[in-house]
Amino acid sequence: MARHPPLLLSPLLWRVLAVNLVSLLILAGGVLYLSDFRSRLIADRLERLTQQARALAGAIGESAVIVSRDGDRLDREAARRLVIRLIDPERTRARIYDAEGTLVLDSRLVGGGRVEAEQLPPLSAERPRLLVWLNALEDRLVGPREDRSLPLYEEKSGERASDFPEVLSALVGETDRRMRRLAEGGLMLSVAVPIQRFRRVLGAVLLTADSRALDQLLDAERRKILKVVALSFAITFALSLYLALGILRPIRRLSQAAERIRFGASKAEAIPRNRRRRDEIGVLSRTLAEMTQALYHQLDRVERFAADVAHELKNPLSSLRSASEALSKAKDARTRRRLIEIIAEDVRRIDRLIRDISEASRLDAELTRSRQEILDMKDLLAELIDRTRDPLARGRLLAERGITIELLAEGSKRFPVRGVPGRLTQVFANLIDNAISFSPCGGRVQVALVREGGRILVTVEDEGPGLPKGAEEKIFERFYSERPEGEAFGTHSGLGLAIARQIVTAHGGRIHARNRLDEKGTVMGARFTVELPAADR
Repeated sequence: MARHPPLLLSPLLWRVLAVNLVSLLILAGGVLYLSDFRSRLIADRLERLTQQARALAGAIGESAVIVSRDGDRLDREAARRLVIRLIDPERTRARIYDAEGTLVLDSRLVGGGRVEAEQLPPLSAERPRLLVWLNALEDRLVGPREDRSLPLYEEKSGERASDFPEVLSALVGETDRRMRRLAEGGLMLSVAVPIQRFRRVLGAVLLTADSRALDQLLDAERRKILKVVALSFAITFALSLYLALGILRPIRRLSQAAERIRFGASKAEAIPRNRRRRDEIGVLSRTLAEMTQALYHQLDRVERFAADVAHELKNPLSSLRSASEALSKAKDARTRRRLIEIIAEDVRRIDRLIRDISEASRLDAELTRSRQEILDMKDLLAELIDRTRDPLARGRLLAERGITIELLAEGSKRFPVRGVPGRLTQVFANLIDNAISFSPCGGRVQVALVREGGRILVTVEDEGPGLPKGAEEKIFERFYSERPEGEAFGTHSGLGLAIARQIVTAHGGRIHARNRLDEKGTVMGARFTVELPAADR
């Protein structure tokens, strides 16, 4: 018996889980690709910083300039008031340089440079290990971020314009933007804008801001996404497990039941039908259960057929043994001839019985393999009746007994059916042969052909003694034989009508029999009716 892996180790279970979870893993991988979003945020921050620097430079050029004959110069006190009014020291640092590149004002210096104020990061600013690991994984998968290639930002005492290339660019009248990396991680963004009055450069404004707030925003978004992914992963895993087990359990029960049947379980063993399920697994279960019952029925039919064969062979074999034993002891020539005739007759009976049994046993397989075609029942019956009338067939017997055969069918009407011509001919040949056998001298066999809706009906009637009472269904059983008076015993095997029903059923039709009665209820003969589905062209 095949061994099944534990349910939770089933390959099908893990395939279902993998298919359902891979999409979530792809979504989780999207967390690693927030670099583009970060770059856009930084670009937007640089743009706003540039606008802010231009506004401050314009305000200083308009209201913080001392005009004199020796030349215009920046008013440090007025510039300080503007910086205090326009710049948020917690987010942005402002530095103002004069035309010679000397640092005039720094927003981090309060009260004439005696006190320095700097916004410190919060105590909880240390990044969670998971986010650090995600950044490391991102660097490994998509390469290090562009921050790694930027120059390091350094604070120097006695700063001058020469320490910042962007300030040098501003002092010649150009706006310049730069990014530098911080030693503790993140970026320092800087924008330098010239301070002009009547297009004359009087100095430069340098605004700087770090990317700490942006990185904190991204880390917060990453944490939110990871929480959603983790929750979705757990829910999807549970639902996938439920789905996989809902598929695996009934399939495993079907497999185990099939194995028990295969290895000789009793016929009481049944395939579970899963009646409550309305999906494909339920349909499969019920189909397999029905197939198993059909196989059981087929085995029963085979067993009964084998028993019937043994019973039917037993009689001629017993007669053959008795005759052969008696032949060895008989001394009279006449007795010996009679015994030899009995032995020959028994051999013929056994040969006929074996031939019919062989045909009945291979009939199903032959009907399955045979190619069906559309044929006209009127033509088939007319050809069959012509052959029956032939003197080389039953024509001589018909002439001696004065029996006539008639075919009744509408003139030009066609009666198409789909079937195997040889086997359908065998059915009606058997019915006509039986009708002839039971017909009295001068009798008439009538074959009628009609169409009712989507079915073709063929009736074969005779004027014989009719069917025994209650034998309307028994005559279609195997080895049932009811022969007319005067016919030698063993002439027929009793399989003819059973084979006929088997053929008709295989063609989607049915066959039944009853007696013909007159108005007084007297039996006037037998009538066999064959119904076949019409095959409209």
